[in-house]
Order: sequence, then structure tokens, then C-alpha cells
Amino acid sequence: MNSTARRRPYGVRRAPYGFLLPAALLFALFFALPIGYALHLSFRKVRVSGLGLGSGARTEVWAGLENYTDALSDGELLDGTLRVLGYGCVVVPVMLGLALLFALMLDSEKVRLAPFTRLAIFLPYAVPGVVAALLWGFLYLPDVSPFYFVLDRLGLPQPDLLDGGPLYLALSNIAVWGGTGFNMIVIYTSLRAIPAEVYEAAKLDGATPLQTALRIKIPMVAPSLVLTFFFSIIATLQVFNEPTTLKPLTNSVSTTWSPLMKVYRDAFGEGDIHGAAAQAVIIAVATLLLSFGFLRAANRRQKQEAAR
Repeated sequence: MNSTARRRPYGVRRAPYGFLLPAALLFALFFALPIGYALHLSFRKVRVSGLGLGSGARTEVWAGLENYTDALSDGELLDGTLRVLGYGCVVVPVMLGLALLFALMLDSEKVRLAPFTRLAIFLPYAVPGVVAALLWGFLYLPDVSPFYFVLDRLGLPQPDLLDGGPLYLALSNIAVWGGTGFNMIVIYTSLRAIPAEVYEAAKLDGATPLQTALRIKIPMVAPSLVLTFFFSIIATLQVFNEPTTLKPLTNSVSTTWSPLMKVYRDAFGEGDIHGAAAQAVIIAVATLLLSFGFLRAANRRQKQEAAR
């Protein structure tokens, strides 16, 4: 009896680790190990002897920081980064602005058919990114798009959305169409969590619906706005599906349009696994630093506002 009583606390202490074990194994197998292997590859290169034929002609050797210096001095990677930053300057403000607007409208007392409207706004997020890009890509093609047919019948100009500057708007439209619903749900959930007493106090003070939205709702959902902005920044830096899917439809999208597209081309198109690994590590570190800096700045601002 006494021995059983002594064993039970030890078993209870081990139980949480047993529940965490499956998640820890999945994390190690599908996250930690691939990252470690990518780091390993990024510090090595292939040395070719002679014509590169025969056994032993191609050997993997230590490269140090050579792959990283080559990646940082690569003009194509820099150009892709600048294109993605311009793309993000369009996508993030428009997407989060629409998400906040839709969330405030759905949270209004006068809104009708709220469940249907909420589902209709969220539904594009459920469409896979490749399918969405194909859908919009064919809508952008003048030969098959019904929009171009209507513009032609009306005698209106028909802009080429897959060439030049409009290409940024075309790609941004796909991301905004697919991502607004998810961000709207996050913000709307935070709005629904605000106590009703806060709104009643605002009404007693004579606040209009617009004043309530600007002075109460938006400040109280600021953490959700920070979260959605954080996720949007990460998704923007990792853009891959949209330009890759539209590439066969236009010559304006190169194989290095975004940094991840260049990593994919170098790894699987040109066989430079080691250089691609170094580029992937650089992109991951840059994303981590940018995300950490943004979250730190947001937390500092929240602490300053709380201190006031």
C-alpha cells in the first residue's frame, strides 16, 4: 500500500511528458531535423575533379561561408526581395484594412444575414492557393476572360494585368481575395469578446456608432491587429504559389520573381542544393529577425500605453 502511494506521484509527474512526446517527435522529425540538414548543406559544396565523370570525380567538401557570401551578393536574390517588398506594401495594408472594415460591419447591430455574410467573406480562404491563382489567372487572360469580353463590347480599354506594373496589382488581388476572410474572422472574434457593458457605457455617454468603432472597438482589438499583421508579413515574405502558378501564363514572371522561387530554381532546376540551402537559411533568418523586431516594438508600445 505504501509503495503504491509512493509510486503514484512519480507517475503523475511523468504523465505530461508522455502527452508531449508525440508532438515533440513530430517537431523533431519534420521541423528541427530539416532545418539542421539545411544548415549542414549550406556550409558545404561539391568539388568537381577533371570532367566530373567517374566515381570520386564529384566530392562534397567544406565550404565555410562561401555559399552565404555568394547568396548575399546575388543580384537576382536582391531583385526578388525588392519585388516582394513592393508586393507586400500593396497586400498587407489593403488586406488588413478590408478585414477590419468587414469585421466592424459584421459586429454592427444593424447588420442582416450576418452568418451568411461571414461565411461568404471567409469562403475564399478555404480555396487552395494554387486553385485561386489558376482561377484569377484565366480571368486575367484577354482571350478567355469574361471581363475583357464585356470591356470589348463596351468599347473600353483592356489593360494587360499580366505585364509590367499591373502585374503587382494582379498578384496582390489574389492574396487579398484569399486572405481577407481569415484575418476578418480573427478580428471579428476579438470584437465579439468585448463585454457588452462597454458598449452600454458608450451609448450612455452619447457615442455614435462611428465613435464607438474608432475609440473603443479598434483600440480593444489592437492585439488581434498585431497578430494578423505578423502573420501577413510572414506570408508575404514567403510568397511562392501565386507567381509560380501565373508564370506559364505570362513572360513577365521570371523563375526568380520571389526569393523562394529562386531557391526552388537553384535547388531543383540547376542542381545547386548547397547554394539554395544557404539562401533558404538567409530568408528564414531575415523573416525571424523582422518578426521578432515587429513583435518587440508592438509589445513596447503596449507597455507604454498601459503605463499611461
